Amino acid sequence: MPAPPARRARGSGSALPLPLSLALAWVLLEPARSQQCPSGNPLVHQFLEIGADQRVPAQHRVPCSLDPLYSIVRRYLDVIQQNPFPTGLLRVALNQPSSVRTSQVVHYQVGYVVCAVIAALFFVAVPVTGLCFCCCRRRRRCGGHIKAYRRSLACWRNLLTVCLFLTTAILLAGVICAFVANHWVKEQMEPGARAVPATFRTLRQHVSSIPQGVQSVVEQFAVPRQQMISDLDSISRSLGLSVHSLLKEQVHSALEAVQGRAQDLQNSRHHMESLNKTVGTLTHYQGELGLALRGRKESALSLLDDPRCTSCARALDKAQQLELGADYRRVPSVEKVLKTLRSLPKANFPDLIRQGNSTFNSIPGHTVGKMARLVQELKDEVNQASGKLQSLADSFPVARHTQPLTDALMQAEQRSRPYLQEVTRYERYRWIVGILLCSVVLLVVVCNLLGLSLGMWGLARREDPSDYECRGAAGAKLLLVGVGFSFLFSGLLVLLVFATFLVGGNVQTLLCKNWANREIYKFIDTPGNLPPSMNITQQLGLKRNLNLSSAYQRCKKSAGLWEVLQLTDPYSLEDHLHISQYARDFQKRLENFNVQFDEIYLLDGAGRQDLETFRQSGLDQLDYPAFRAEMQNPVVRTSLDDLAKDLEGLQKIQNNSTMAARLASEAQALRKIQNTTVLTQDALVAKLNESVHFLSAMAPHLQLLLKQTMAEITLVETLLPAKAQRHLRQEIGCFTRKQLGHFSQYLNWVRRTLTEDVASCQPLATALDNGRVILCDRIAEPWNAFWFSLGCCTFFLIPSIIFALKLTKHFLPIRNRLVSTASEETYPFHIPRVTALKL
Repeated sequence: MPAPPARRARGSGSALPLPLSLALAWVLLEPARSQQCPSGNPLVHQFLEIGADQRVPAQHRVPCSLDPLYSIVRRYLDVIQQNPFPTGLLRVALNQPSSVRTSQVVHYQVGYVVCAVIAALFFVAVPVTGLCFCCCRRRRRCGGHIKAYRRSLACWRNLLTVCLFLTTAILLAGVICAFVANHWVKEQMEPGARAVPATFRTLRQHVSSIPQGVQSVVEQFAVPRQQMISDLDSISRSLGLSVHSLLKEQVHSALEAVQGRAQDLQNSRHHMESLNKTVGTLTHYQGELGLALRGRKESALSLLDDPRCTSCARALDKAQQLELGADYRRVPSVEKVLKTLRSLPKANFPDLIRQGNSTFNSIPGHTVGKMARLVQELKDEVNQASGKLQSLADSFPVARHTQPLTDALMQAEQRSRPYLQEVTRYERYRWIVGILLCSVVLLVVVCNLLGLSLGMWGLARREDPSDYECRGAAGAKLLLVGVGFSFLFSGLLVLLVFATFLVGGNVQTLLCKNWANREIYKFIDTPGNLPPSMNITQQLGLKRNLNLSSAYQRCKKSAGLWEVLQLTDPYSLEDHLHISQYARDFQKRLENFNVQFDEIYLLDGAGRQDLETFRQSGLDQLDYPAFRAEMQNPVVRTSLDDLAKDLEGLQKIQNNSTMAARLASEAQALRKIQNTTVLTQDALVAKLNESVHFLSAMAPHLQLLLKQTMAEITLVETLLPAKAQRHLRQEIGCFTRKQLGHFSQYLNWVRRTLTEDVASCQPLATALDNGRVILCDRIAEPWNAFWFSLGCCTFFLIPSIIFALKLTKHFLPIRNRLVSTASEETYPFHIPRVTALKL
């Protein structure tokens, strides 16, 4: 809509008036709040959990009551095996097994060799000693009864009792620990064996699902894309409404000011016409009233001056003032002002105001039309971003390396199953044998405890040391039964202890210890240590040697699998996920968009000319005080009503009836003038006063109001396009940041999902840690605690045998008794007398 010529020519002045300058400064210094984006919580997109189901659950070492025992066993194994990790020996064993010399193995396993020699000696010596003891007992040449009583027997017997009890307590504690550890080994072996193929399977699924996971991650761009398309569909109208809302107060204020000045113009013209007409009417009525007053004055004076008129002097004075009071011929002329106002308004102000409102209210629709093409281009840019993201999936480097890694994990899973099945089967046998042998030790403990209890009970009941007491004898026989079990099963015990010790000890010292301090990783990383068939780099088809130590550390920190594999082709995920790659054109189009609001105007040239003519009409230059001064004069200098009342009063006191009649007639004539001409002029004066009051009240402010209105209209029409444009740029900037936020949120999710879930290397590190926890913390430690506890029980069987054999004699009756403490001479044929000695 082109602007009218008058509007285009209005800026020819050399300077803006003061109100316009102030308003312009107010607009330019508008508070900074309009330059800020609206606050609020950004939209958080909900993406699918991709690859989370392929995570390897982390295993942790569970504290238990055997932890002090585990610590003792580890210290003991550190003493047994003090040699460092056998790098050279393992290198030769893996690459050239036939070149391994026995002396090298013996030198490295010298601690275990010493333990093996001790176990062999125990295996041979204890059963042989037991066989010799049985033969000796059969010939009654060892053990049996005490042959003579001595005073020191009680102390010796008590010492043996305490030693056997402490030894039995140690055996009981050891066998309890052995039972618990044996149970823990069985409880952890089966789930640990099942966890190995399950871990391989989870890793294989994780690796094989990487290409599909990357594609699924790319497809999740549909979530922010749908939101961005929805935002684009509403952005144009939203921007228009925002601009409309921002400028509404100023525009409406300007239009209200125009409407007010138009109303002032209408009212001023109405009152000016009323004033001019009223003054003319009053002037006309004043001529008629003057003639009537002169006739009444002459008549009244002649009547009142008549000698026959009684007491008429006071009324005579009032009658002499029957003259006109106000002369409206003396008020200023308003013809020139009225002539100017009668030509106004030439413009149709109601239509102008409606048109201004309509033009301003069309801003949202105008913005929608202007942005239609831009919105479509932005939608195309968003759709093109999907193609760019697809290139991320196509160029992701792990996809071509997943198949060798999947095959390797599949092969490891298949190869582990038979071994794990055998391990589980042999573990069941070991558990049964361990339970049986622990039961033997427990049986020895029971025999010792029962033997001690019955023996001490028998001694307490026996009055004579030579008397036979069945309880003491039963206690002695139970101790001998325990000794027999000890001799009989000690060989099997030491064989089981050494077998489990050899396996568990080497697992702890050779594998677990060096696994924890990562010596094994260093061994694998050293070139030449592993044979080609075990080279991870070759199996995975990598062109660079894989450093397992560095890879493990980076996997622990949630590095991506493509980073850990050290692929030949350099690949930077950050370069592919940089927001500028996808939103550069999108942002550029928004920044270059511009909407012109030049066609917006509120008042045309005719309306401006009307207001300017109104301002220069001279309405504010009229002599309103002259009007007010003339209106303060009464229409008649004396009150006709009061004079009529005085004449009527005089009528009553007159003696002459003719005089009384003439006074009554004169009073009636005065009232007639009062009720017709004077009252009419009073009404005209009141009407004149209303117009004068309105015009005089508005006149001092007329110039300022019109200047402010013109300045406000000029300001709005001049700065409205620029301010709308500035606000539009601000809103587009906020919208751009919001859309880039959608991009950024999605790309951050892609980065996190690819690194932590889809193509994360952390499951590999977790699997290695789980393997160490399962093998070392949950299986090897209770395994070692088992053989250590059972070994302690086995070696404490020797003092148990010695103390039990020594204590057996004290529970049997004494064969011969001393008859004199002063002589050691015995009398074989002497019949001893009864004594009350007790042991």
